[in-house]
Amino acid sequence: MRIGFIGLGNMGGPMASNMIKAGHSLTVYDIRRAVADQHLAAGAKWADSPAAVAAESEVVFTSLPGPKEVEEVAVGEGGILSKLARGAVYADLSTNSPTVIRRIAAAFKGRGIEVLDAPVSGGILGARKATLAVMVGGEREAFERIKPALDAIGDKVSYIGENGAGAVAKLVHNMIALCSTQLLAEAFTMGIKAGVAPEALLKVVQDGAYGQGMLLKGTMPSMVFPGRFDRVTFALRLAKKDLGLATEIGRELNVPMPIAALVEQDLLSAIANGLGEKDMTVAVTVQENRANVKIRT
Repeated sequence: MRIGFIGLGNMGGPMASNMIKAGHSLTVYDIRRAVADQHLAAGAKWADSPAAVAAESEVVFTSLPGPKEVEEVAVGEGGILSKLARGAVYADLSTNSPTVIRRIAAAFKGRGIEVLDAPVSGGILGARKATLAVMVGGEREAFERIKPALDAIGDKVSYIGENGAGAVAKLVHNMIALCSTQLLAEAFTMGIKAGVAPEALLKVVQDGAYGQGMLLKGTMPSMVFPGRFDRVTFALRLAKKDLGLATEIGRELNVPMPIAALVEQDLLSAIANGLGEKDMTVAVTVQENRANVKIRT
């Protein structure tokens, strides 16, 4: 496959290298010429602009910092759209705005070119080892056509839905990761200030239900699949009691715990609605009511 690759940074560089290793013919570009040396040594060709990359390619990938850079490279002056041939595919591997990628997709579709949003997750190590998760939005036919190239960078390649779906999925993933980190910070600062060593807390969390996969194997499936709230593994009233004890320590020791306090209020709301004997995950219905949408399939 004749591939153009734009953006050879910490993530893009290893992904491009893995496409070369998989036998694809690459034309590459980055604003820093020196970062392409290893790719050129491995057989890639250099192009002097995004447009020049597009002129040589049947598929163009971008891996860029954000929406502004993606839009500029895709549809700006001297961008991909100016030279990419009808029938080609443009896939953005960046973490992008679904609104921006849909706007780009509409512009390309007018020229007979399919656009895919294909953000990745797995970090620099995953990029190097070709073990990334790739979340793809756009036309399924275009996805199937370029899947051999995506398989060269990830072992968990998924078709998510129409344009923007991949971008949304990546943002959901990152939001959970980032907010969970802050919640862990709240819990650890409370525990440490209450006199427990951080190494001991780490071991407890790793050895307990949460560390053994409660979030992935229990909480999230209960949110998505119907009927799980009645399979009580931890009653909501008991969960509220435990969280209340934790926030009580926070108040005693002057540890700010805004996330825990907000969650405690949601648990109280669910109990006030008569759900105290259901599984603790039933508290997600409070957020469902606020957002006027149901999570469960």
